[in-house]
Amino acid sequence: MEKMYKILCGRLFDGERTVLEERMEILTEGNRIRAVGRDLPCPEGTEIIDLSDATVTPGLMDAHTHMNFIEWKDFERTMLYQSPAWKGMAVLYNARKGLRRGFTAMRHCGTNSNDAYASIDAKRLINAGYFEGARLVIAPHYVTCSNSHGDISHRVAQNPALGEKLWRDYPGAGCGPYEFRDIVRTQIKYGADYIKIFANGGFTTPNDSPDDLTLCEDELKSIIDTAHQLKKKVTAHAYSTETIRLLVRLGIDGIEHGSLLDDPELIAEMEEKDVYLIPNFAAYDQIIFGTEELLKKMIPAMREKIPRYAERMLCSRELVMKSRLRIGYGTDFVMAHNCYESGYEFISWMKMGADPLRVLRAATSVNATILELPETGAVKPGYLADLAAWRRDLLHDPEALLDCAFVMKDGVIYPVEKSE
Repeated sequence: MEKMYKILCGRLFDGERTVLEERMEILTEGNRIRAVGRDLPCPEGTEIIDLSDATVTPGLMDAHTHMNFIEWKDFERTMLYQSPAWKGMAVLYNARKGLRRGFTAMRHCGTNSNDAYASIDAKRLINAGYFEGARLVIAPHYVTCSNSHGDISHRVAQNPALGEKLWRDYPGAGCGPYEFRDIVRTQIKYGADYIKIFANGGFTTPNDSPDDLTLCEDELKSIIDTAHQLKKKVTAHAYSTETIRLLVRLGIDGIEHGSLLDDPELIAEMEEKDVYLIPNFAAYDQIIFGTEELLKKMIPAMREKIPRYAERMLCSRELVMKSRLRIGYGTDFVMAHNCYESGYEFISWMKMGADPLRVLRAATSVNATILELPETGAVKPGYLADLAAWRRDLLHDPEALLDCAFVMKDGVIYPVEKSE
């Protein structure tokens, strides 16, 4: 008989209903949830896990991470100078750290440098049981064009020979619909779970802005159509209303950021077409709520752009939070926090007055649909035994998700770590 646990819950959030149930119990057998209820039978040999002083949830999911670096302060240096092997081992490191903080699944949203598809190898090693880590969903490399936000050669623009070497060595680099079609096919051939497009510029790159469309319509259509033909979803780094409108018309499945989305009619169209949004609120708090002291520490491109965009971003947040969009929980931490410190996103949602149970749904059952991980994201019989528990008050404490008390993945209990 497979290992069985009976988990005594002080409160239970099942991932689907926006309620907390008191004094519930969960019976797991092997890697599955066998029963959920009160006064459950306790077969011989079952181990009791007493979490009666905690709130139990499904294992949480971070739908937007970049996992090829270890310390956020070394992000740029890692992308330029570390080897593909280093970047792959960083994915394994971050997957373990995320799991130990209660996030049993993490979605890797690509890298802007050649890691030799190491993120996919990391996923395979975890799935095979050789390494401890969260479930991974992988887009290995951004699909992007030269001089865009995804072009790492910006960092060495004063050395064109080196810049061209970096650019030509990058698996996601392309130009024109035919080349991008082949790039999509190649990424899927080597194991991509989905495709990530860089459709707008960004805040940290010097030669573009978040309003700039960086790929042509025929290129975007080629990427989306090719991925869909191969039964893979497509998401896009996109900020502006105009770019998002174009992507929705072309059949995009999801939007990352959407921080300048300000058209209620477009939001309604996204709701109707079920285009999901991963807003990454915490990653942009420093832009909206930044101080003069913080601005001085930022790179020149960000210092110049932030004052022009903060008000628009705040207005967009208000519209998005009032919408019925399928909003997922994702962090995009490459500054201020390490990528495994996913609990900080909860603080941003709470700061905006979000219902905490809505946030938890975003991090569980909603993200399960975005990550395409069936039988996860909810506590119900037959689902995978991915569970977490939290002793701090999830309804009122914005920092509650920084302090995981218990984590189980696939019916196996792992050590926990607190976020710094």
